[in-house]
Amino acid sequence: MTKTRWRKAGALDSIEPLRYDIDVKIAIIGGGIGGLTTALALRHFGFEPEVYEQAPELLDVGAAIAMWPNALRVLFKLGVGQKVLEHSGVIERIRWQHRTGKFFNQTRLPINAVPAVALHRADLQSVLLHALPGNSIHLGHAFAGCQQEHGAIRINFTSQAPVHCDLLIGADGLHSQLRNQLLDGAAPSYRGYTVWRGIAGRPPKGLEPATATEIYGRGQRFGIGPVGNGRIGWWASANEKDACQRAATTEQQALLKLFDAWCSPVCELISATPTEAIFRNKVLDRAPTQSWGLGPMTLLGDSIHPTTPNLGQGGCMAVEDAAVLARCLAKESNPALAFRAYEKCRYSRTAGVADCSRLYGNIGQWDSRLGSWARGVTLSIIPEMVTRQLLKLIFDYDAFTVRI
Repeated sequence: MTKTRWRKAGALDSIEPLRYDIDVKIAIIGGGIGGLTTALALRHFGFEPEVYEQAPELLDVGAAIAMWPNALRVLFKLGVGQKVLEHSGVIERIRWQHRTGKFFNQTRLPINAVPAVALHRADLQSVLLHALPGNSIHLGHAFAGCQQEHGAIRINFTSQAPVHCDLLIGADGLHSQLRNQLLDGAAPSYRGYTVWRGIAGRPPKGLEPATATEIYGRGQRFGIGPVGNGRIGWWASANEKDACQRAATTEQQALLKLFDAWCSPVCELISATPTEAIFRNKVLDRAPTQSWGLGPMTLLGDSIHPTTPNLGQGGCMAVEDAAVLARCLAKESNPALAFRAYEKCRYSRTAGVADCSRLYGNIGQWDSRLGSWARGVTLSIIPEMVTRQLLKLIFDYDAFTVRI
């Protein structure tokens, strides 16, 4: 067994990797957070995976992403945690309030050797990329299908020559093409509201440091938190029956109208974010399924268990997946059995987090006068001890020690 060495004052060393003499070709479809973390985790155990990403280049775009302790713990053990911290804003407490500014409640996060942080998604992707060999990342490879032939898997791309591998891992996101081939082509479910995300380069005056704030209105919410380097990340949500697309140039004005008269610094943050840097998405997820793959092929992250953004756990679940999958492959010499063990281990955890996130979002989007009042009263009376215990159920999970 590998032993973790802990420094004093809560800092962490990376685990010394176990090395295996395994000559197996592993391909990962998707170069996002899940795909890159999976590649890093597999290399930790001696494998040499190749990543195939459809984008021709990885641009410095995107909004904030939370790395709660359950995910950051994995990144530390893979040797990149300190680099992630250097780009992050640390979150020490969570605060809830009404759109008028009325205070509901707050809680300090459970004291842990690993903090809760948020950072620009591009910064996290950059840290992971620089931890991997450049020649193992193949851009401009849009997945077009696969088939098993002569004991190997042939992967076809839309504009690149096919490649062959022994094991195939799909980390290609919510609209995964590999999932469509392995499972079904059913569309994800729209949950009735839209989320906008942005990062403001200058923090408003009076903003509480190291605090994530969630502000409630009727059918609308607004979230605020530090993302490192003096920047503030924010998100907004609003109920929309149809969620029709609008021109990107109108998003800022639409948001300022939606959140007009909300307490400070809601409109200040929206105004401080260039309209082209405001990202808008319908909130989608899928019902849990126990079928994740077939033979020497499996899926991870949003490709198999997409999660609504309400708990900030979508990226964290993919990071956990990566660690458990790599451990299963290192432990079990039969890859198909390893993949089924990984899927069995992860099913209840990911389904539970997705269900909780969906419920939390549904309550957060209540738009009736009575529902909004009841939500505010409930938030105000929940003891901090109860909130902290609920958070520990998520944060204390350790993907490197969970039984597989």
